[in-house]
Amino acid sequence: MQLTIKYFGMLVEATSISEEQLQIDSCSVSELVEKLIHQHPKLNKKDFKVAIDQQLVDRSHVINTNAEIALLPPFAGG
Repeated sequence: MQLTIKYFGMLVEATSISEEQLQIDSCSVSELVEKLIHQHPKLNKKDFKVAIDQQLVDRSHVINTNAEIALLPPFAGG
């Protein structure tokens, strides 16, 4: 499946990109994050949430369709 990965805030600085395309088999968010950290080691030291198609998901969520993935830094305020 084809995924669009979008990075925001400090995560753009950590990866030096704001967006990338990734071809990957069905996997969990945790497995995807592990792959992204392997590609962009600076992500390992960053705290972030993951959204799929504009919905926050936990790391056990399974990605099984073409999707837009956003890595979001911590939010301030309320």
